[in-house]
Amino acid sequence: MYFDDYFVLSDEQRDRLRITKALADQFAARAAGHDEAGTFPHENIEALRESGYVTWTVPKVYGGLEISLRELLLHQEQLARGDGSTALAIGWHVGMILNLRASHAFPEPIFQTICESVMDKGWLINSCASEPATGSPSRGGRPETTATRVDGGYRITGRKTFSTLSPALDWILVTAGVANSEEVGEFLVRGQDVTIVETWNTLGMRATGSHDIVMEDVFVPDAHVVTIKHPKEPSARNRDGSGWLLHIPACYLGVGLAARDFAMKFAATYQPNSLPHPIADVPHIEEKLGQMELKLLSARTLMYDLAARWDSASEADRPALRPLFGAAKTQATNAAYEVVDLAMRVVGARSLAKGLPLERYYRDVRAGLHNPPMDDVVFKMLAKAGTAPFRQ
Repeated sequence: MYFDDYFVLSDEQRDRLRITKALADQFAARAAGHDEAGTFPHENIEALRESGYVTWTVPKVYGGLEISLRELLLHQEQLARGDGSTALAIGWHVGMILNLRASHAFPEPIFQTICESVMDKGWLINSCASEPATGSPSRGGRPETTATRVDGGYRITGRKTFSTLSPALDWILVTAGVANSEEVGEFLVRGQDVTIVETWNTLGMRATGSHDIVMEDVFVPDAHVVTIKHPKEPSARNRDGSGWLLHIPACYLGVGLAARDFAMKFAATYQPNSLPHPIADVPHIEEKLGQMELKLLSARTLMYDLAARWDSASEADRPALRPLFGAAKTQATNAAYEVVDLAMRVVGARSLAKGLPLERYYRDVRAGLHNPPMDDVVFKMLAKAGTAPFRQ
């Protein structure tokens, strides 16, 4: 079922998928407990380190496997079949390494330092940009976090929200407004230098560790200053078209696939004494199962096709794919939400039981609607692209 998937293209991918499948099985056994308690799955992250998974997107020049975007999505999808929270959390690390690899957004000495720390010690990185007052950085607000120039570097003070993977981060890319200036900087902060405030208590994706991080006069040396620029200048990390953000829809499709598997098995094996056959042969159940398959097939096909296009595109051509990646995310997250709903309709009232995973899947996929890019942004991008040829 997993290794003969239509989207697996090579024996090497299949072999590595066996590793992520084994990890996903471990995570699935712990998922309900972490979800119930809202705790961070440290043991899952350690297993990802020990397996080497956290190094797979690192460039070969620094000792990594440099796997493609398309293959990364296979593994992220698989991990999410075991536990969506763990998959989404680690997706930001492996995805960001791929993004930095492709965009060359970091000065090479900084990127080399990060890659070597990943290879040697399994260190993890994520970008933390959202703030209580400004919301998502994609909306364009100036960060209230402030960087003040001092001898040899900057002192940073501020608070970031939705800091996914925060309990395990060794490197944090922080955006901050430069004091007495209109400029905005990106600074590489050590995880050990921040304070984590455990604010993450949500409906779904409860174990991602997306807490607040607080910086009080944190010193960042000049060697870890990534950029200082005018806020209207585009981020260098967008030079690759942001294909790496497909790790988000891959995660939610993985949760949808887990719900699909549960419903298919249930329908194929459950036979009430009022029927001479399993409920899978009841027409309205059969229709729901077919709808689930079509939604997943459509969303996965678009996502994997775009990832393959990104992998084969030149650096100059990749930015043009960005609106399409947004379309893939919107289609995938909405499809996953609809698939889990259909799965619960197939299983019936028992799908609400805490002892079964469907109610957790239902809550987890809801979170996908709030990951970037938001549906309204995607629809606006697609509308502008569609009408552009007809405007005077």
